[in-house]
Amino acid sequence: MEVLTAAYSDIGIKKATNQDSLCVKVADTSLGKVVLAVICDGMGGLSKGEVASASVVHAFSEWFEQELPVQLANGDMDEIRYRWDRIIKEQNQRIAEYGRRIRIQLGTTLTALLLIDSDFMLIGHVGDSRVYRLDQQLETLTEDQTVVGREISRGTLTPEQAKSDPRRNVLLQCIGASKLVEPQFIAGTPKRGEVYLLCSDGFRHMISEAEIYNAFSPAVLRDEAFMEQKARELVELNKQRQETDNITLVLVKIQ
Repeated sequence: MEVLTAAYSDIGIKKATNQDSLCVKVADTSLGKVVLAVICDGMGGLSKGEVASASVVHAFSEWFEQELPVQLANGDMDEIRYRWDRIIKEQNQRIAEYGRRIRIQLGTTLTALLLIDSDFMLIGHVGDSRVYRLDQQLETLTEDQTVVGREISRGTLTPEQAKSDPRRNVLLQCIGASKLVEPQFIAGTPKRGEVYLLCSDGFRHMISEAEIYNAFSPAVLRDEAFMEQKARELVELNKQRQETDNITLVLVKIQ
């Protein structure tokens, strides 16, 4: 399996700091190409949200470098999911303790994607960043862990109503600010030609799913330079439409 990747993050038109963090790591292993992509959207006073998001990204980056090679050698994918769950809960405790020390509430969302060649895919998710999969159509893989996301699933709110609902940014849980964090995990098998898009919520409020698909469909994304160009174009479109949040996305295309 070969992969193409691109990432882009922008402070946006209103925020004083960019509290989003991301990492993209690609390694050649005995099992083939392994890809880790992580996006965290931090929140907190005095710019401390960026501390929370960077802490979680750093923890996953360290896991990739230090622990994943052993877990790949063991071939136990359940062990990887178990370890991700532990990392998330350790980070939840660590960030909460830091917040108590400095008397500020801070936290972060997390959306992480792991591809092990064309054999295995794992998503770990807390909050309202998203993973989309694009092939013949666009599919949202993650659940928005927000008040409006819950109401949509209950049938008391339509997706169209949710766009203007004042509770659209109210999270049901996030790392560092929740007493207990229960991540969503999704496992599967990746396929050649698929594109995975990870994005913070600031990326998707002002643009439609049709605009996302037209920009990032597998037929459109031919190389990494073009992927970054298209990412920049949609970020600028968001800003032109007065999106006020930080905006971050990662693209991974399986060749």
